[in-house]
Amino acid sequence: MSPIIPEGNYEENQIQTSIQRFFKEIQLGKLLRQSNFYKVKGFSVTFIFQVIFTLIFSGKNLFRILETKDDNTFGKDAVYRFLNSSRYNWRKFLLLLSSALIKRKFYPLTSQERENVLIIDDSLYSRNRSKCVELLHRL
Repeated sequence: MSPIIPEGNYEENQIQTSIQRFFKEIQLGKLLRQSNFYKVKGFSVTFIFQVIFTLIFSGKNLFRILETKDDNTFGKDAVYRFLNSSRYNWRKFLLLLSSALIKRKFYPLTSQERENVLIIDDSLYSRNRSKCVELLHRL
């Protein structure tokens, strides 16, 4: 008899593989170390961050992940210590991560002759007075 495999298992493996490839390409472990993220014992900071990051895409919550009691799971105290530690420099990490993303992902998409401008506007307000601004585009 063959074991029953849930349908979502293939999708979860694809998500996990994509996230691992992204972390390796961005060199996330190096960015975490530069931002003073380290642990003395137990699971690595990169592994804990990867599990928390994967929660967003898997549709599960932390309680369900910790409930499985596999050999590769950690306790909720490790997660809370990771998220609440005052020695981790989250601002520096976000700055390093965003600069790595821009350098490795966005720069190759443009030619050398173009102006390098990145504008992120998530406001829902209309900008009726800004129709004639150069390089402004409404989507």
